[in-house]
Amino acid sequence: MRTHFFTGFPGFIATQLIKELVRVGEVKKVYVVVQSSQAGLAKEKATSIMREMNVTFPFEILVGDITQPGLGMAQQTINDLREEKLTVWHLAAIYDLAVKAEIAWKVNVEGTRQVIEFVRTHPSIERFVYFSTAYVAGKREGKLLETELIRPTSFKNHYEETKFEAELLVEELKKEAAVTIIRPGIVRGHSKTGETIKFDGPYFFMNMIDKLRWMPIIPYVGKTKACINVVPIDYIIEASVYLSNHIGATGKTVHLTDPTPHPIEEIYCAMVVELTGKKPKGRLPRLLAERGLASIRLQRRLGVEAETLDYMMWDATFDTTVAEELLQGSDIHCADFLASIPSMTAFYEKNKKNSDYHIKIG
Repeated sequence: MRTHFFTGFPGFIATQLIKELVRVGEVKKVYVVVQSSQAGLAKEKATSIMREMNVTFPFEILVGDITQPGLGMAQQTINDLREEKLTVWHLAAIYDLAVKAEIAWKVNVEGTRQVIEFVRTHPSIERFVYFSTAYVAGKREGKLLETELIRPTSFKNHYEETKFEAELLVEELKKEAAVTIIRPGIVRGHSKTGETIKFDGPYFFMNMIDKLRWMPIIPYVGKTKACINVVPIDYIIEASVYLSNHIGATGKTVHLTDPTPHPIEEIYCAMVVELTGKKPKGRLPRLLAERGLASIRLQRRLGVEAETLDYMMWDATFDTTVAEELLQGSDIHCADFLASIPSMTAFYEKNKKNSDYHIKIG
C-alpha cells in the first residue's frame, strides 16, 4: 500500500485513478492539492469515493496552487509531507484545444515546473507519474515513437505546444527521480458503460451528427485516409495504475493509445448509423467546413470546436511497443473503438440534453 499525492483532483481522470488504486489495494493515504475554489467539491468527491468503494482511509485536501512555489501550500504542510514516502500523480492541466497561449503556459508549463521542484526537494518519492499527451508530436506525421521527444516544426494548438514544453521538463527529471510519463490518446468514455463526464473529443462528431440528423442525408466532412486514436477511460486508468507500481516502467514514456486504430471515416460512418439509422452520403468539402466553423456561432450551434478539423486530416500513428511490453501478462488491453460505439452512443443519447456534459465553446 502506498501514499499518493495528486494534482488534478477532483477531475474525472484523477477521481477514477483513486478508485482503481483502492480497488487493487494500493491506497494507504491520499493527498490532493486543490485551489481554494475547488475545496468544497473536492471534499464532496472524496466522500463519494469512500462511500462508493465502501472503504475509509485518510484523504487530505490541501489548499494550494500548482503555479506557485511550494505549490502554494503552507510551509508546515510541506514539512509534514516531507516525512512521508509519496507516489506523486501530476494531472492538473488545461486540456482545451482552444485554450489561449498565456493560460496554457501558466498552468501546463509553469505548473509542471513547480510540481517538478516539489518532487526534487522531497526526500522520498517512490514514483512520479506525469500525464502528458500523445499529441506532443504536434504536426509531425508518420510513425511516432514512445522513445522520442522531437520538437515539431509547428503545433496544431497551444495545448499541444505547452504539453510538449512541459514534457521536456519532466524528461530531465528522469535523471534524478523515478519517473513514468503517460501519453494518452484522445480519451473517451468507459468501453462497457459509455460513461464519461464531458462531451468533447470524439463526442464533437456526435454533437454535429445529432444536430444534423433532421437532414435527409448527412455528408462526410472532407476526404481523409487518416486514423483517429481514441482510447477508453478504463484502459487509461487500469494501465496507469499498473504501470505506477511496475519497476520496469521507471524512466519510461508510454503511449496509452489504440494499437489498432480505425480510419476516421469508418468511425464517423459508424456514429452516423448508430445515431440516425442511416449511412452518410456525399461530402462537404473541407474548405467549406473550415469557413463555416470560423464562426463561433456555428461552432456553438453544432457543438463542435473548429480545432477538431485539424485532427481529422492528421496522418500519424503511435507506436505502442513500450506499452505492450510493460503490460504483457497484465490482461489490460485497449477495447476496440467500433465495438464500443453502441454503449458510447447510448450514454450520449441519455445525457445529451444535460448542459453539464457539454463544454463551453468560444
